[in-house]
Amino acid sequence: MDFTPGILKVKDYTVLLNKQVHTTLVKQLALYVVLYSPIQMAADLPENYEKYADAFQFIKDVGVDWDDTKIIQAEPGEYITTARKEKGTENWFVGAVTNQDGRDEVAPLDFLNKGQKYIATIYADGADADWDKNPESYKITSYLVDSDTKLKLKLAPGGGAAISIKPVSEDTKGIEKYK
Repeated sequence: MDFTPGILKVKDYTVLLNKQVHTTLVKQLALYVVLYSPIQMAADLPENYEKYADAFQFIKDVGVDWDDTKIIQAEPGEYITTARKEKGTENWFVGAVTNQDGRDEVAPLDFLNKGQKYIATIYADGADADWDKNPESYKITSYLVDSDTKLKLKLAPGGGAAISIKPVSEDTKGIEKYK
């Protein structure tokens, strides 16, 4: 199976293909985690990655091989939330995607090492995101998390969430604990 995610300028492809992909920008990021592929690539035009450089950071950071995979929740044809531990590191990545129905999900982080603090960078659909009406609306936030944290994720219709979770190794001033 081969699938090439990473299209950040979703609306542009309406003109090129005379169709629109039923996805938000953030779902495209989440697919890097949800769908296993032994070869990852960036499929969009360079100028689109420059335009969304903060979102492109996830593609630059996401692992390409994994030591562990956890399916946090799933319903075939509806939604899936997958966590993967980057090979040879303590970094985890989480991808959550949904079909055309928006939904609220809770993603427990109980797979993280007990007693360890992490910084979770959450790439989320914006409040007004929708695959059809506003696929490029997103927000990025960072929080301190641990194995007791349960992330509340709001997935837009055709949307998702992409999360990078890395052990704390530096000063965390200005980063609040997730509530």
